[in-house]
Amino acid sequence: MTVQWSALIVVSFFGAYLGPALAAAPDAVREFAGRVGPIVGQASACQDIAQGRVQTIVDKVREVIRQASTNDGERDQLTRAFNGYIADGRSRIGASQASCANAEKQLVELERSLSQPAAAGPRPSSPAEATTGAVTAAEVRGVTDREIRFGMVLPFSGVQKEVGHEMRLGIETAFARANEGGGINGRMLRLVVADDGYDPNRTAAAMAQLYEKEQVFGFIGNIGTANAQAAIPYALERRMLFFAPDTGAASVRRDPPDRYVFNYRPSDAEEAEALVRYLVKMKRIPPRQIAVFTQQDALGDDGYAGVAKAVRHLNISEPVARFNYPRATIDVDDAVNQIKAHKPAIKAVIMVATSRAAAKFIEKTRDAMPDLICATISVVGSTALATELKLLGPRFTRGVIVTQGVPAVSGYSSLVLDYKNALTKFAPGEAPDYTSLEGYIAATILIQALKQTNPLDTERLVDTLESMRSLDLGLGAPLSFGRAEHQASHRIWGTALDENGTYQAIELE
Repeated sequence: MTVQWSALIVVSFFGAYLGPALAAAPDAVREFAGRVGPIVGQASACQDIAQGRVQTIVDKVREVIRQASTNDGERDQLTRAFNGYIADGRSRIGASQASCANAEKQLVELERSLSQPAAAGPRPSSPAEATTGAVTAAEVRGVTDREIRFGMVLPFSGVQKEVGHEMRLGIETAFARANEGGGINGRMLRLVVADDGYDPNRTAAAMAQLYEKEQVFGFIGNIGTANAQAAIPYALERRMLFFAPDTGAASVRRDPPDRYVFNYRPSDAEEAEALVRYLVKMKRIPPRQIAVFTQQDALGDDGYAGVAKAVRHLNISEPVARFNYPRATIDVDDAVNQIKAHKPAIKAVIMVATSRAAAKFIEKTRDAMPDLICATISVVGSTALATELKLLGPRFTRGVIVTQGVPAVSGYSSLVLDYKNALTKFAPGEAPDYTSLEGYIAATILIQALKQTNPLDTERLVDTLESMRSLDLGLGAPLSFGRAEHQASHRIWGTALDENGTYQAIELE
């Protein structure tokens, strides 16, 4: 590292404290971020380098960006650029010891450069601020001697309110079960919720309510794909855990993964691909007679991408027909009419939709296309879909296929039995449901990690999650995270509705 390079880092970092010069030079900050980002990115990809060291530097750079920015737009732009530089560094690092040894050397030089001029700036106001890697008040917000508060943004009304209710129910049931056993080292778990109405334009305000007013420690179980896209930047900027959102979107599964974003469920693309294999191999339907009915947004895009990828794997170059409906509506008439008129005749439709839109689609195609196979991925909300179809009658429920990211709620695996017993005890009158089971599983994973993290702060919790391997909760499939893997499960289960509107397990392969 040259003297000039070292001086650039020092001036850039401490300029935020020494005067207005840096605030007038966002280009200097961008250059600073462009030099530091690849170094910390490479270091973060090496197993033997403590991530707390990396995070300390990341925090310093983000503070430079915050103080140097004249408005929110400029700050967001610089932060995205810095995150991109980190990702570039992670993608370029090799797996060899030599590569990581070089990353370690660069990191040490960077740490030395950043620490050299500490005396030039104002003295820290407290011992905690002076300690590298110390847990500050901001990092333990939502944690007291008595409780740990988590936030959840969900729709209280609208087309996804049932899904929101079930996800919340599952999480709160797992929290109640843990609290009965003493909580997390004597601290009780509490879930605080905010409503965004399934409208991504309201999501940031709901996140701010939970962060600023409720002072939550992290987020769990947020509902919606477009909503998650609005929520994640808010959480990342504040280094807040964003755990197990109810979405299979690719935007929540970046490669390399965002440090604070963790998923339980399989992706939408994985579920859609499983349905294609099932329809082609088990039902013997030609790929050119399979269509996709999707909500017109990122959710639909991800599902369609999974179908298209699966068809390509079958060495079929012909594009898959796609028919859309407007997001957060049940306006499916145009899509239905187009499918009815399509040549060759469509024999199966993979739906990537909300429960009411999917039910309306089935209702409007059943008479004209009685042999049409309707299948959907789990984001639809299994119970909500079954409830809608049962109101229409047995011929509308029979044979509707739904992939699941959890085992059958009618099954007897140890975790499913624990879930149903907990539901009976802590939520009497609530029926077992696939979405609430998912919430229960996700919360149970988080509880396991919380119990292993002491003292508790976000960075240590993330490190704990990334070290979890082959976690056996009794699902019949092990769950794992890693530094490069923030999705616990890739297992997909198959179910189909019978004439009574009850889900029966089916083999997908």
